[in-house]
Amino acid sequence: MSDVAITCCSTVDLSHEWLERIGVGCLPFNYYLDGVPCKDDFGRTHSPRELYERMRAGAVVKTSQVSVGGYLEHWRPLLKAGRDVLHVSLSSGISGTYSSACTAQDQLRAEFPDRTVHVVDSLCASSGYGLLVDKLAELRDGGMDVDELHGWALAHRLDVQHWFFSSDLTFFVRGGRISKAAGAVGGLLKICPVMNVPDDGTLAVKEKIRTKGRAERRVLELMEQLAQGGADYAEKVFICHSECLSDAQDLGAMVTRSFPALRGEVEYFDIGATIGCHTGPGTVALFYWGTRRL
Repeated sequence: MSDVAITCCSTVDLSHEWLERIGVGCLPFNYYLDGVPCKDDFGRTHSPRELYERMRAGAVVKTSQVSVGGYLEHWRPLLKAGRDVLHVSLSSGISGTYSSACTAQDQLRAEFPDRTVHVVDSLCASSGYGLLVDKLAELRDGGMDVDELHGWALAHRLDVQHWFFSSDLTFFVRGGRISKAAGAVGGLLKICPVMNVPDDGTLAVKEKIRTKGRAERRVLELMEQLAQGGADYAEKVFICHSECLSDAQDLGAMVTRSFPALRGEVEYFDIGATIGCHTGPGTVALFYWGTRRL
């Protein structure tokens, strides 16, 4: 076992099995479904289908980040066991959990002066956040120590490309990310906004494109422009979706044809409850290593 413990939150939108395989600890976010507290635990509490059915039926959803106490409870045993901790947080542009993690970090540094605790603001979200965590686990297994991992994460976190589109604007409107008027017009015209995560770690609508097929092709075009190595891109690709696997697989097939040097197959994941409470169903997101963010 490495003396570096890497941890993250369930908003990495990978899977429990994936995180176990790469040896990364996970702290669950929480959400409320019609006032009932639930764990964002990779669909074990509520499957994505059940969650979105409840949302379509009018269920009130609210998300809740990891508390300072949650971080303390998770990290303290690791430090007592003589391990250093590198925690990678969901983007501070999306959630306040980074601040909570930093508060816990400061307390534990005082408690364990001979150990190292680093918290990284990923400036990433969903399976893009997961792509960064996956790479750090690989580098740890290759021999990097906690300080080297921390420096690498800070230097390369903005290399993660996030591009996504949605064919259902209902919950973007409900959450205030798209106005009601724009949502109504978008629905009539079959607008699929193409969005990304810019350098500040927020969410941004970059283009408004008619029809899902055109949105898929535009996301692919952007990968052709931005991927490291261009058409010779040879790293991993993650795609996640909110209850629209066939759309995700359509995009994945396009990526596979256009980038024959991919490292392994395109990996597909569900958008977890925390992110899904804001996107609703119908969102597809593509993640890869790029040269810059737009």
